[in-house]
Amino acid sequence: MDRRSEDVLPHLARTPRTQKTPRNLKTLKTLTAAVVACAATASLATASAASAEPGRDPASADGPAAPAPGRSALPTVSPTPQSLVRTGADIPVPDRVDVVVGEGTDEAARELLVRVLREHGVSDVRVRRTAEAGEPAFLLGPATRPDIAEALDGTEVPEQAEGYALRVGEGERGSGVVALGGTDAAGQFYAVQTLRQLFVSASASAAASSTGRAQSVRLAGVAVSDHPSMPLRGSIEGFYGPPWTEAERLDQMEFLGDVRANTYVYAPKDDPYHREKWREPYPAEKLAELTRLVDRARAHHVRFTFALSPGASICYSDPADTTALVAKLQAMYDAGVRAFSVPLDDISYTKWNCAADEKEFGAPGRGPAAAAQVSLLNTVQREFVATHEGARPLQTVPTEYGDLTDTDYKSGLRSGLDPAVEVMWTGTDVVPPEITNDQAAKASELFGRKVFVWDNYPVNDFDRTRGRLLLAPYDKRERGLSQHITGLVSNPMNQESASKLAMFTMADFSWNDRAYDRTVSGRQAALYLAGGNAGVADAVERFVDLNHLAPTFGDQPWQPQSPRLTAELDAFWKQYAQDPAAALRALRGGAVRDIARVPATLRESLPDKLFLSDAARWLDATALWGRAMRHGVDALAALESGDTEQAETERTAMRARAAEASKITVDPQEHHQVGSVRVGDPLIENFLGEVEKRLDGTG
Repeated sequence: MDRRSEDVLPHLARTPRTQKTPRNLKTLKTLTAAVVACAATASLATASAASAEPGRDPASADGPAAPAPGRSALPTVSPTPQSLVRTGADIPVPDRVDVVVGEGTDEAARELLVRVLREHGVSDVRVRRTAEAGEPAFLLGPATRPDIAEALDGTEVPEQAEGYALRVGEGERGSGVVALGGTDAAGQFYAVQTLRQLFVSASASAAASSTGRAQSVRLAGVAVSDHPSMPLRGSIEGFYGPPWTEAERLDQMEFLGDVRANTYVYAPKDDPYHREKWREPYPAEKLAELTRLVDRARAHHVRFTFALSPGASICYSDPADTTALVAKLQAMYDAGVRAFSVPLDDISYTKWNCAADEKEFGAPGRGPAAAAQVSLLNTVQREFVATHEGARPLQTVPTEYGDLTDTDYKSGLRSGLDPAVEVMWTGTDVVPPEITNDQAAKASELFGRKVFVWDNYPVNDFDRTRGRLLLAPYDKRERGLSQHITGLVSNPMNQESASKLAMFTMADFSWNDRAYDRTVSGRQAALYLAGGNAGVADAVERFVDLNHLAPTFGDQPWQPQSPRLTAELDAFWKQYAQDPAAALRALRGGAVRDIARVPATLRESLPDKLFLSDAARWLDATALWGRAMRHGVDALAALESGDTEQAETERTAMRARAAEASKITVDPQEHHQVGSVRVGDPLIENFLGEVEKRLDGTG
């Protein structure tokens, strides 16, 4: 997408981008295990209650009732399941359990289940074909396997792809039996991803037990019936500027698997072999890197989609160019890729790349461009994709990808493009302020098929995002979109790990858009990043608020900057007019203290070091702006007490910290745009400016 038109607190040493090291798998899984332990006891029962009733608005759910004896509060699971209901008491997880597998058990799901159990203190995990009578067992495999079907005990098994049913209950002689049945291999894997969020802490179980006795770890007694609302969910590395490193891409595959996303599209604009050198084969070293990425994606049930963008130079009528394109796709098929895209965005249809195309398709224009593209795409779909075992339908990005105006171009695609080809659409603009059901239905009508949404969020490669991280939870996408689109992928930032906060919530929406609650999902994203530590998650959410603005190409952003800080400062000035001392105490001990503490808290306790590297300069700036605000508060306090000399001292310090913060610029190796890092703007600057006015007697 062409968007180009448009004193620091002590911290961990930052790693240069080229040397970023992915967290090892054990660290990542430990992080998620901690998340679910915290989430299971968090007071987010509103969303949990809503998840038991598909389609119910979480905002309208009644408050949580006290759990019955032996039962913890209903856990919050992300993405929100289609159905999650309480079936009985929590069951203890002993030191030794059987994991019962069979012919159809997914290997990735089995490995994940064993790892999750060990992370929760199960020292003896025995993988076997049959359960030992009376022993606690975890049954993993197809939902149709007889032992799993019996243990599911009527829990509905979805018919949809990637669906699963899960039930936690009691077996013979009171032993625990957990059934995890998938409609397919991915469903089994997702069942385990949900199971890891059903563990409850000893304190939660003890509090829920009438006897006060609780084993060290328990599983919530629940049944889950679940499937994705959208078939395609994930991310597209489609931004301009520094592409992700191999370490970041490997990290992304693990993250996508954690949030039950199944799609990653490789389409970095600044990879020359993706666009300018599309005819040329990848060098051996780069091909080996991509092969490693394909393997990592498969291990997490993520479809690596290889995109090749020939539109800027292809001669549509030249068989040699089509042959070169197919040869490039074939090389990636041989490397294990089974999903392909031929994007034709950000090119012109007012000129041809060769004289032969004018002879074949006519003078340049919308209709001839559509005819040429249809010819190419149909050839790839019918002669390559359809003839290769396991290959998924071809994807494309049309040249007209961001509006709802019917044209000769859209008409040509609508009438001529093979029905199997997936067409991507960005909404009513490149960065739309909203996407509604009516808009999506109209887009599907214009392209003659349900569209696949490429959502340009939280991408920060266009001018209005200069100096920004975009961290706000997903919003203003209407519930029910799953009825009108085939899927949703996020175009993230140049900063892979910093993109996870927004992407977590986008994965939540795409899995179950009708139950999506941005507040709950935003908190869950913070807990995920924080490794389940509630205090660290609080700091994450404060950092999100300071980096909440989401611009469009117009003057009005589609998400506002710092809604929380806005409300706090508004309340402060109102109270200041009535009771200055109380207002200053509240602000200094609340928002100002929190902002100043964010960098140290995250740097000391956040498990995701890639995130800390991505956000390093914004954290530096946050520390300085927080100190500037504190000096501003102290200046006002000195003014109120009549100590003008101290007020001037604080003013000088305030100005110095603000000046230091303003000088921090983005790292060009990390960020497409250049310029100053922007945090909490213009709210913090406006606050400091108002302090200046009060000190000068003009406020």
